[in-house]
Amino acid sequence: MSPLPEMSAIREAQQLLRAYFPPTPLVRAPSLSGPNADVYLKLETALPTGSFKPRGALYALIKNMQRGKIDEVTASSTGNHGAATAFAARTLGLSATIFLPDPPNPVKRKRIEDLGARILCQGSNDLAAASQKASAYSRKAGVYLLSDATSPELPAGPATIGAEILEECSDLSAVFVPMGDTALIRGIGAAIKQLSPQTRVIGVQAERAPSYVLSWRAGKPVPTETCDTIADGLATRFPDAGNVADIRNVVDDVVLVTEGQMIDAIRHLYKKENVLAEPAGAAATAAYVANPISGRVALLVSGSNIADDVRGQAGIAL
Repeated sequence: MSPLPEMSAIREAQQLLRAYFPPTPLVRAPSLSGPNADVYLKLETALPTGSFKPRGALYALIKNMQRGKIDEVTASSTGNHGAATAFAARTLGLSATIFLPDPPNPVKRKRIEDLGARILCQGSNDLAAASQKASAYSRKAGVYLLSDATSPELPAGPATIGAEILEECSDLSAVFVPMGDTALIRGIGAAIKQLSPQTRVIGVQAERAPSYVLSWRAGKPVPTETCDTIADGLATRFPDAGNVADIRNVVDDVVLVTEGQMIDAIRHLYKKENVLAEPAGAAATAAYVANPISGRVALLVSGSNIADDVRGQAGIAL
């Protein structure tokens, strides 16, 4: 079980990560705001790999390198965590091997390749087989498995997002956060609830990959048969029991969004706000459009690594 990060760890992560990249922009979204709501976009797309993931990967890898010698880091990923792990490894002078589903998102695969990591594609189009292979590979001497779902240090990295938002918007009513393996929402939720307990944390999953929403509602892990969604960053089937307990502590509500709603949100963000988002990155916007609330609201735009076919569905020509 990965414990929710305390503020001391979150502040440590903030200080450490500032040596590698600045805080990401929090920008008002006029097209989503109105008389009773000020809506802001937290643009994690500004980070080096185009997603929020380097926060957790870099922080967790540095913490583990302080404890003992690591020669190589490995991870299983649908893409963004793999790229973040590759980025962290290159930054810290390590080699990296990334296990991806088959077929992987081609945009994310290329980003991982460009960062110098070795790629091995495994099994089905979700993470189950890739995770098993990465776990087995990490039993080799000197290899560290950086798990986005269960590495205990990792959530302190994305928790810095919550701290950054509140530094600019202290009277925040709610934040909408996409939920994949839940490291993002566990981290943000932990920061928000320690700094601004009245702020609502709302988790968002794809309707076709609802495992953590079902688990949050049931209070126990509820696996699903498939997770066939365009939002590969949300494609989880086997919830971790510890993660379910954690999100029950820091998440106030959960929302499911359809494939069409995410496509519409991608189009809206690009055409109205000049922001390019992948489906998981647009999920929070999709949820807010379907469930608007009053007050000051932050929407996480968690990644921009959109595949060409999805971009085509949204009618975006780059």
